[in-house]
Amino acid sequence: MFIDLIAGARPNFMKIAPIIDAIKKEKEQGTDIDFRLVHTGQHYDKNMSGSFFEQLGIPAPDENLGAGGGTQAEQTAAIMTGYEKLLMEKPSNLCLVVGDVTSTMACAITAQKMHIPVAHVEAGIRSGDWKMPEEINRLATDAVTNYFFTTSDVANANLKKSGVEDERIFFVGNVMIDTLLKHRPRFQKPTVWDKVRLEEGNYIVMTLHRPSNVDEEETLKSLMDEIIVNTQELPLVFPVHPRTAKILKNLGISHERLHMIEPLGYLEFNYLVERSKAVITDSGGITEETTVMGIPCMTLRNSTERPETVDIGTNELLGVNPKAIQPALEKLFAGEWKKGEIPELWDGSTSGRIVKHLIQLLS
Repeated sequence: MFIDLIAGARPNFMKIAPIIDAIKKEKEQGTDIDFRLVHTGQHYDKNMSGSFFEQLGIPAPDENLGAGGGTQAEQTAAIMTGYEKLLMEKPSNLCLVVGDVTSTMACAITAQKMHIPVAHVEAGIRSGDWKMPEEINRLATDAVTNYFFTTSDVANANLKKSGVEDERIFFVGNVMIDTLLKHRPRFQKPTVWDKVRLEEGNYIVMTLHRPSNVDEEETLKSLMDEIIVNTQELPLVFPVHPRTAKILKNLGISHERLHMIEPLGYLEFNYLVERSKAVITDSGGITEETTVMGIPCMTLRNSTERPETVDIGTNELLGVNPKAIQPALEKLFAGEWKKGEIPELWDGSTSGRIVKHLIQLLS
């Protein structure tokens, strides 16, 4: 059996890496299984792409579709055109996509139109917010998926509600946690640690990149002002997404406690998160990592596709009103933040379960 593994953007690489490891392990044990790693080129900046391949031990892509930048429609068209050409030259037995980025949706649709079955890792997660491009990607991908690998009972319920039969849903856990637990002993101290003399448990990590938070200058300024004013004397370490960097430059925001740095590699970023007092973010994936590492997390969004990080984990959904930041930080500094627990099957063995299911399905 010959499986295409699709990776296109930073969140994909963390999810693909352990699946590659699991396939290689099965192959070494004599199973007739092989893969082709297809990098769509959606993230083409080295900080957002290349370093992840090196740090996570991902082999060089077998194919790079070179989609590059542009609008979402332009990227989608480039990915679909490139992947269709690849499948025409050498079809695979299955297309495995992960997550909810443009590459996920584009390759799933292309494969299905070429009569190649699709497996979706992280299927069934929903935010209910159609203003998020990722939500459209999730809906479109799951609409053409054959086999659904899920992270939670909530995702299972979402799929069943949409009419997916039980026999096509496989509750396997969270593959991104496989990567986190495998590489946790290898986390690397970033240069900012010594440069600004950070101390464990005595600083806050920030990430912001959602269009609703960063595209409007007034909104971003209000969020930044509230965070700076209400974080007492703690340093704020802010690896800045390229989208956000352009807006911040126009605003001229600066503060002696605010340390805006380039995007970090996986090992360096999680070194910071693991040792922080808390994380303020609008990312979905980071809320999963903070839950497993037991770090308080504040999410500046009105909805989340990962409700288990709120219901079970260490995450709280603050919304997008800047005034919600102060009471959340007061709760943190008062030592009243919830401890949280780790959700079911977030145990580091998800990728092995996925590959076992694939072998049974394709045999």
